[in-house]
Amino acid sequence: MCGIVGYIGKKQAAPIILDGLSKLEYRGYDSAGIAVYNGNQIITKKAVGRLKVLENLTHGGENIKGLSGIGHTRWATHGAPNDLNAHPHTNSAGTIAVVHNGIIENYIKLREKLTRHGYEFVSETDTEVLAHLLDYYYKGNPLEAVTKVLHRVEGSYALGILFSDFPDEVYAARKDSPLIVGQSEEGNFIASDVPAILKYTRTVYYLDNQEVAKIGRDNIKFYTVDEEEIEKKPKTVDWDADAAEKAGYEHFMLKEMYEQPKTVADTISPRIKNKDIVFEELKLTDDELRAINRIHIVACGSAYHTGVTAKYVIESLAKIPVEVDVASEFRYRHPLLEKGSMVIVISQSGETADTLAALRESKEMGIKVLGIVNVVGSSIAREADSVIYTWAGPEIAVATTKAYSAQLVVLYMLAMKLAKVRGRLADKEFQEMLKELQTIPDQIELLLGQKQKIQHFANRYVGAKDIFFIGRGIDYAISLEGSLKLKEISYIHSDAYAAGELKHGTISLIEDGTLVVALSTQPELFAKTISNIKEVKARGAFVMAVTNEGNKEIESEADYVVYIPEINPYFTNSLAIIPLQLFAYYVAVGRGCDVDKPRNLAKSVTVE
Repeated sequence: MCGIVGYIGKKQAAPIILDGLSKLEYRGYDSAGIAVYNGNQIITKKAVGRLKVLENLTHGGENIKGLSGIGHTRWATHGAPNDLNAHPHTNSAGTIAVVHNGIIENYIKLREKLTRHGYEFVSETDTEVLAHLLDYYYKGNPLEAVTKVLHRVEGSYALGILFSDFPDEVYAARKDSPLIVGQSEEGNFIASDVPAILKYTRTVYYLDNQEVAKIGRDNIKFYTVDEEEIEKKPKTVDWDADAAEKAGYEHFMLKEMYEQPKTVADTISPRIKNKDIVFEELKLTDDELRAINRIHIVACGSAYHTGVTAKYVIESLAKIPVEVDVASEFRYRHPLLEKGSMVIVISQSGETADTLAALRESKEMGIKVLGIVNVVGSSIAREADSVIYTWAGPEIAVATTKAYSAQLVVLYMLAMKLAKVRGRLADKEFQEMLKELQTIPDQIELLLGQKQKIQHFANRYVGAKDIFFIGRGIDYAISLEGSLKLKEISYIHSDAYAAGELKHGTISLIEDGTLVVALSTQPELFAKTISNIKEVKARGAFVMAVTNEGNKEIESEADYVVYIPEINPYFTNSLAIIPLQLFAYYVAVGRGCDVDKPRNLAKSVTVE
């Protein structure tokens, strides 16, 4: 959530900053602003609403001249979305400008201190405290002022700072909120995510916690919060720049759904060597894998749903007990992490605040942490003891599709690897599963070809008020994700239930015409799910069933059936989710919703 872009170099800053912010719109925001040094002073412009409003206000940045500046898209935390609360924030004289992602937890105490010293506040934000605190400590040395502020604040932050006294420098700092520094011959950048600057450079530095960067037009220096200079090595981003553009699709979400076959293949193929699964980046030996006696999976949102699937697969294949926690609850239930346990944290961005906090708490307790992430160099990737990358490339739409699919296949492979090294999976069965695993990309491709059929059905439900998803076992995990996809982009109330729970209260919500999406892909649970379908049909529900090819008997019970290809039951989530993604997408399009940027949501949730 929130986006930061800064630039200093040989070109006009404002158009570059606005262009960079446009690449971060997927992160979620409700206002935008920009500050540029024009040769005499810092000029600040802000606007509520979409970035287009700010672009129109500044004529695409053309009427704010200057070679250095910072910009921000804000997702409201402290104070309502309005011009006063929008970033950048400045000191009273307008000589210091700040943009900030994160939350300053002790801002009230700091605000009271500054008020006693005569400072006046015009906004409700925690960020304005930073601008005045910088002013309070500034005595002619920007680096000294920045580090003194960082010693006083508590919470999370990614900062971009301008000082009018030092127009040839932009300052940046971070703690628990992502921030990168980009380097090019035409100038240097700061940004909260790679897509913002991918058009201009592939050479980036990843700031670590409590590090400060002083960025000039042709030089970059890094410091600790104690002003000690440090050396950092740049990384090269190998994403395809075109991958961050729509490439002719109406929405990023649709494009990313169609990228799933390639994403899954890219994630699977390099890991299959000599008829075995090899995670070269995992850094765990077979003996260490055998020694694991319990697994805790911690994640948020869709990543949590992949964890629910993984629990069924790992426990069944490898016979290792697995607990799955929503990351925001994990720390606060005071988990009992025993010696021999492993914590797996899953995050597309690698910056999810609650998941990152769970990682750190686990490590403090002496537990090894495995990170499954998509972004190389992200905080989770750097701080986890081991990492497995999903290699999905940039995912722009807020509602995840291809990253979810990549996480699923990584977890399948991990479960198979654990089962094999522990002697729980015979080589013949392992080889058969490996062969089926490699068919998933082509099967997804086939299911995406059903889009017109799904679109036609979805058009009937653009006016729905309530939709329910049910399933048992892995089908329940699929239901969770199908329901989330629908509600987050169409704004239709939707819930997922373990099908056996229907008769314990939920069935009272079923009325004539209520759509119930029933997942039935697990052979041993098929008959029981049929019984649940009969229960909701008896109360007037219209049932859409998703099941495997060959289960023709379901047609006598369901009103509409979507068939997925036959595949190993452990892998069915990868296929059954595709029609549910398409259904959610076309319902949302039919309702005129902003599919890529749903209201109130952010792509990367970097605050608790």
